[in-house]
Order: sequence, then structure tokens, then C-alpha cells
Amino acid sequence: MGNEARETKRLSRRDFLKGTAAGALGLAAAGALGGVSGIARASAAEGIYTPGTYSAMANGMGVVKVTMTFDADKITDVVLDVSGETASIGQAAAEELKAAILSGQSSEIDAVSGATITSNAVMQAAANCIAQAKGEAVVETIQLDQGSAEDWLGQEPDIDDASIAETWDTDILIVGAGNGGMCAAAYAAQNKLNFRIIEQNSVVQDTRHWYGAIDSSEAKKAGVTVNRKKLLSEISRYASGKCDQRVVTTWINESAAMHDFVSGILESDPYNYKCVFTAGEEARWPESEDGTDYMFPEQEHTYHGSEIPRNEVFLQYIEKEGYAVDFNTSLVKLEKDESGRVTGIIAQKASGEFVRINAAKGVLLACGGYPGNPYMMEALDPLGTSVTTACSYSPSDKGMGIRAAVWAGASLDKEAAPMLFDRGLVAPGVDGGYVENPSAFGGKAFPGTVRQYNPGTQPFLKVNRRGQRFANESGPYNDILYAAGNQPGRVYAQIHDANYFEDIQRFHTIGCSAMARNVPGMMEGQLAQYVEEGLIFQADTLEELADKLGFDAEAKKNFLAEVERYNELFDKQSDEDFGKMAPRLSAIRKAPFYGLWLGASLLTTEQGIAINEKTQALDADRNPIEGLYITGDMSGSFFANNYPCLMPGIACGRTLTFAIKAIKQMGGLE
Repeated sequence: MGNEARETKRLSRRDFLKGTAAGALGLAAAGALGGVSGIARASAAEGIYTPGTYSAMANGMGVVKVTMTFDADKITDVVLDVSGETASIGQAAAEELKAAILSGQSSEIDAVSGATITSNAVMQAAANCIAQAKGEAVVETIQLDQGSAEDWLGQEPDIDDASIAETWDTDILIVGAGNGGMCAAAYAAQNKLNFRIIEQNSVVQDTRHWYGAIDSSEAKKAGVTVNRKKLLSEISRYASGKCDQRVVTTWINESAAMHDFVSGILESDPYNYKCVFTAGEEARWPESEDGTDYMFPEQEHTYHGSEIPRNEVFLQYIEKEGYAVDFNTSLVKLEKDESGRVTGIIAQKASGEFVRINAAKGVLLACGGYPGNPYMMEALDPLGTSVTTACSYSPSDKGMGIRAAVWAGASLDKEAAPMLFDRGLVAPGVDGGYVENPSAFGGKAFPGTVRQYNPGTQPFLKVNRRGQRFANESGPYNDILYAAGNQPGRVYAQIHDANYFEDIQRFHTIGCSAMARNVPGMMEGQLAQYVEEGLIFQADTLEELADKLGFDAEAKKNFLAEVERYNELFDKQSDEDFGKMAPRLSAIRKAPFYGLWLGASLLTTEQGIAINEKTQALDADRNPIEGLYITGDMSGSFFANNYPCLMPGIACGRTLTFAIKAIKQMGGLE
């Protein structure tokens, strides 16, 4: 079966865009395209270069854009747009790379350690700019509609047939090589289906190793079952009834089979991974004084110590079966026939050429959410945006699959559902929300430099900038963040003393926050690191800690009084002020004392395209769009308001389950 492609024609790209062009997904695929900005092409008869400003792009983890200014003899300025790169790696290397190009007056520089992919992309694009300035390269530049603050959706591109360089024919097309796309590809490969999978970046995307599945083979071995009716009710209640319960039921009923498929590959030769199953007491939310607790019926599966990420394993698996991922190939738009059925897509390769991909049995979009798109975040989730101080999302997740689906008539969920973690560590005085950043996509970025400070989830005392406690600190990750949305600056300080490790053992938080109690030395190491970096403050007295945190005058008095009151509540083992359960109270008496400022860390968004229980995209009238299937963070109908962080792995479990469901539908396996 394998990948089947047929090249029909190869034409010039003249007049390839009519009206507005392909959007930022096209940008992410533009590869080494470059162009001249604001000058006419001229011969460099005098000097080395033709003075002017030149731009070029190349593929890193996402897309890198380099803009260089020249006089007749030297490079005078370099601007790097690395907003598509990982914040703590590629983006962090930008200044060093810029300085190296300017000092060396060359694109041949040393790669920054740990950021090789981004470094190579910068060098490639810089070499293109230099070639242009020397008159050695005349290349076209594509002016792309990336959306705007006024219109996040933008206009669907109008691409005529004369602009199509190639046509590929397949039965099933998968767009996106992340968790959903790679699982779908592996399942299709196992069933010998005719499919292709494309990915805008040059590598498969990050693996979310833990996932939720219900009554799997691992659960049966452990003798653990779930009350499915109660689980469905709890998920619906958490979403305020705004989910589609038939869609949720698909995950509940079919996730066990998904686990069998995934484990069948990961636990076989040559990988031989071992699944770690979490349920029961380890995954139970502590009871409060009146016997009530949060429902936590989910069962989590992960593969600790995996030498090769799951998505890499799936890549190896499909390659052994004779398939491959078409990297550096980006979705531009969906195509439909007269009946409204989706027949395939127009994509763009790194060379800039457009490709028509016909998919006889359907298209599965698995393109991720929109956390990396400020236009969409501010328009669709102003509250989540306002409380966010840091991010841990994939920089490629700019919602372009959502845009393409909406252009094709699909309906987007009306309610935002951000995945916010209470771990956005920042310096004193930093507010929640975007700050201006000219080098970032959309000109904005979140201010925090730490992707996630995991112990931020621990239910220690938390106070606002007035030094006042303002909420019960024990709850789902996003609860304290939304409460902080009503506080000055939309941030808060977390306070604890030297007995923190004993406290977090008693707190017994669940999900990924349990790492603080289960990973030896993790919290100690992070405290030491961030105290040294000036983001966490250590003091021998509470008065000294108040000063270091920035409290003064009335706020300092409030802070000291609040700590005293909190110690009283601990002694009483009863939170008379906000009702926090006794096991999650802690004393603040033993030096040294620690304090830090927190907001939200945004991982992804779960507001997506409405789907039915078969994972088909729905239009505004809730009719299925034939030939179009959705999975992953860009699929909707499951979450609303926020992400239910009391059920770790539920989003990834849904993604993998729905990926398989879509392939079954398109492949005629059901």
C-alpha cells in the first residue's frame, strides 16, 4: 500500500495567490523563501553588497525568519524572528546567534549548544540574505495573511490551478505529526491502509507520555474499575453541560482498546517499555471534613524512562511498514466538491510550491490548538490570556488547522477551554497577560522565563499584592488562577517554610503535581536554582521575606497578619476563612521562609471544532461535514470553561482514542 503520489505538473508560481494569501501555516512552511524589502535589485558594482534590507526564512522547529540590513561593505543589522521555536531553547539562543552573525560578518557561525536545529535554520536563512545582497539570488517572497488583532480568522486564500506544482492522490490524509496524527498513522499502517501524513515542521512533535484510559487491560490487572455513569456526569458537570456527552462516551468506551493498541507497540521488541498505571489511593483527592471530595475516577497510564518518545516510536513503526511523514509540508486550505464533501487539501512545501492532495476517503486534521497565537488568545479567551504569565506550549500551535476548518464551514466551540497550570513563576511586579515583544509572533509574548514551576501547584498559603489571602488554595490547577483574575496584577505570592517537604507529603496532590513529592530532590533543586536566579526568595524572618517580595507599608502589615492568622487556622485544623480541608493546611514558623510570585502557565487550548461521536467535523447546523475528521487539541465538543485537571491525561487519552476512531471511520474498519 504505502504512500502513493502522482506528479501531474510543475509550473511557475506566478500569480499563485489571488487576494489574501495562505496565513501563518503557509509561513511555517515557507522554508528558505526570501525576498527584498523596500529596495530595487541592483548590481553590486561598488562594494561587496547592494545596500538594503533582505529577508529569508528556513525551517527550524517551526519557521525562522532572518532580516538583515547591509551597507556596501558590511552587515549593519540582523533581526531574528524565532517565535516559532521553543521558548527556552531556540528563542533563548536568538541574541547569541544575532551577535555571532554581526561580529563574524558571516552566516558561517557556531551553533548554540542545545539549540542546533534553530541555529542551523538561522544560518541557512542568513546565507540566503547574504546571497541576495550580493546579487546571487533572486527569490520571491510570499506576503502571508497571519490574521490580526482585529480579525483572527483572516481570509481563506484563493489559489488557482496554475499555481499547483504537484498533485498527490491517497485514500486518507492525516495533517499533523503530533500525538493524534502519529497515533492515527500507526493505526492506519498496522491496517495496511493507503494514507499520507504531512507535518509543517521538520520533526514529529512533542509526545505527551501520560494518557487517560478507562478500564484498560492495566486496570483489569490491578482490579480497578470506574463508575462510568458517574464519570460521564462529572465531566459534563465540570463543563457546565456544554460538552457533547456522546463524544465523551466515545472516549470512555473506546479508550481501553486504544491503550491495547499503543501498548502493543511500545511493549513489544525492540522497545519493551513498561506501563505505569495510576489509580486508587495514589489518584484519590483527599476528603474534606464533611466527607465530600472531588470526583477522581480516571485511570492514568504512562511510560516512565522511555528512551524514545512515543511519537518517535510511531514514526519508526510506520517507516518499517513502508510509509513516511512528509515533513515541511503545511496545510493551506481544505478543498470541497459541489456537494460540500471535503476532498483533500492544498498544502505548501518548504520550497514554496503548492501541492494538491486528494484524499478519496477523508482528511483527519490533528493540528493542535491556538496557544501560540496572540490574536486568537485575546479574541477567544481574554480571561485565560489575562492571568497567564508563562507558557509551555508548542510554538507551532497557532490554530491554523482551526482556521482552515472554519473557512471550510466547520463550527468552532463558543466557549474557551485553556489548559492552565498554576506554575507561571515570575519576578515581583510582573503582571499577568501579554507584554510587547517585537520578535514574537503577533508582537506579543508572556513575560515569564520559566515554563512551569511544578511546586507552584502545592496548596501552600497564597496572598495577593495587598498581602491578603483571597481563596481556598486547594483545588484544580486553574481555580486559584481564575480567582487571581480578580486580584491586583492577576498574580499572587506563594509562601511556605522549611517544612515544605513534610507538608507536600501530607497534601498528596495528584497528577503531574505529584512529582514534587515523588521525585527525590526535585523541589530542593528548583528552590536552590530559582533563589540564585532571583525568582524565589529565601529569608530568615517573615519581615525580611515581606521586603524581598515587594510588600511595603499597609501590604506588609497585611502580609504579616495573614501569616499569623494562617498559623492559627493550622493549629485549629480548621480553615474558618476559606474552607480548605485540614490535610492541606500548613504552618509557617520554621526558618528559612520562602516566597515567590505566580500566575498561569499556558500549555494548550482545548476549544476546538465541534465534532460528533464519529469524530466528524460539524457545521453551524450540527450536520457532519463529509470527509472531514478532527482530533487532538483542535477538536471540540468535550471541554468547556477550562481543562479538568483532576483527571490527568484525559486530553491526550481523548486525542489518541479519537485518532483511532477517525481512521476506523475512513478506512471502513467499523
